[in-house]
Formats: sequence, structure tokens, C-alpha cells
Amino acid sequence: MTEEFHVLVPLAEGFEELEAVTVIDLLRRAGFHVTVAGLRSGAVTGSRDTVILPDSALEEVLEREFRMMVLPGGLPGSDNLNSDPRIHQLLGRIAASGGFVAAICAAPKVLASAGLLSGKRATSYPGVLDQMAPPDVQVCREAVVRDGNVITSRGPGTALEFALQLIEALAGKKRREEVEIQLQRD
Repeated sequence: MTEEFHVLVPLAEGFEELEAVTVIDLLRRAGFHVTVAGLRSGAVTGSRDTVILPDSALEEVLEREFRMMVLPGGLPGSDNLNSDPRIHQLLGRIAASGGFVAAICAAPKVLASAGLLSGKRATSYPGVLDQMAPPDVQVCREAVVRDGNVITSRGPGTALEFALQLIEALAGKKRREEVEIQLQRD
């Protein structure tokens, strides 16, 4: 376990399963300590009716220090994350401490609402950021976009590449390659 890398993955009702499970799985394969936290205690149901039992409720981890926070997309999961002020507070605290904030699919809207995409390049599920029209965000069409400590991705089909970029951001290219080779992508 790579103890110095603590990552928070919050789950809200209606999260996108492929994105959440891919991120959790690959970050754990990399040896990071990943905490999956539901917005409330108990099981959380994804957008395709998959039920996940988080490690804890968000309330129980609010005071912990995390090096990265990753928001899975999905609807209404992203909207549920966005409407929870604790998510915005945690994102702000992690970003202010130099940690990474990351979001995929519809979840970059949460980063935009929290003011964390200001002056940044970012991507999202087609139309999500465009509809918000954040004036100082350069919306890109790439699968994964990293701009400093902010990492965004397009959707379920980019979840693997997104998770590998998260590993690289935290632990470097060598660690990413060590995890990636085990996946037999070639």
C-alpha cells in the first residue's frame, strides 16, 4: 500500500458504474489508499442499478487529508454531488493544499461550479461544460485533459485512460506503466 497517496472517491445515487469501478480498481492496483464514501451511510445505487457498498459515509471522512479526490460522472449522480456543499468544500480544500481534483463524464460540472476550472483546459461528456458556458474555461474534446492539478475526462469509454492518468499524476509514469502492463492492453 502506498500510504502517502490517499484518494477519495465519493459516490452519489445515480453514479456511472463503469467510471467509478474502473477508477477505484486501478488506483488500488497502483497501491493507493482509496476511500469510497457515500453521501450518506449505506449502499449507493448507480445509474444502471448496480449497488455498491462504500467504505464509509462522507460525514465520517470529512476531516481526513486526501491527496486526490475523483468524481465519477453519471446522472443524476453528478447533479447529486454538485448539490452537496461538503463536496465543494472538500474539493476546495484539496485543491488549495496542492492536491489533485479529478472528474469524468458529467462530473466536471462539479469542478466548474466549485470554481476549480477557472483559467483551465478541461473536457467532459459532450455538451456538459458547453451548456454551463463557463467563460474562462477552455473546453477541449480530448479523452483526458490534465491542466496542473485538475484532471478531467469525457465519459465511460475513457475511464481506463483516465484512471491511468490519475496514477501517473500521483506516482509518475513508471508506476502507471507497471499497472498498465498488467492490464494486457496490447
